[in-house]
Order: sequence, then C-alpha cells, then structure tokens
Amino acid sequence: MPLMGLVAAALITLSLVWPQGQGDRSWGPFGHTPVQQTPEMKAKIQKEKDSARRRDEAAKKAVEAVDQLSR
Repeated sequence: MPLMGLVAAALITLSLVWPQGQGDRSWGPFGHTPVQQTPEMKAKIQKEKDSARRRDEAAKKAVEAVDQLSR
C-alpha cells in the first residue's frame, strides 16, 4: 500500500506540470511560457509560413508556364 500511495503522489505531481510538454503553459508557479508562444517565435513562425506560401505560389506559376509552353 505505501508503494501505491507513492506512485499516486508521483502521478499527481506529474499531472501538475504535464501541460508544459504539450506546448501549453502549466498553471500557477509551475512551468514557463513555451518558446512557441513568445512573440518573437510567433513572428518567426508567421514569417516562415508566408515564405512557404510564396514559394508554393511561385512553383505553381512555374508549372503553369511550362505547361503553356509545351502546348
């Protein structure tokens, strides 16, 4: 029984900080703001998304141009 109580206490402690591993901030004094949620990282992520979208559009235009030339 004492071992089960110790395991239960360990699991409860783990549950207090587990959201941090999922990218969410843990409540209260636990954890910190995840790197992905900082304004700097959000700006970098958005910049990369925009860059990827522009590359996709350029690739589609290039394929369309090659398709029109082959006709």
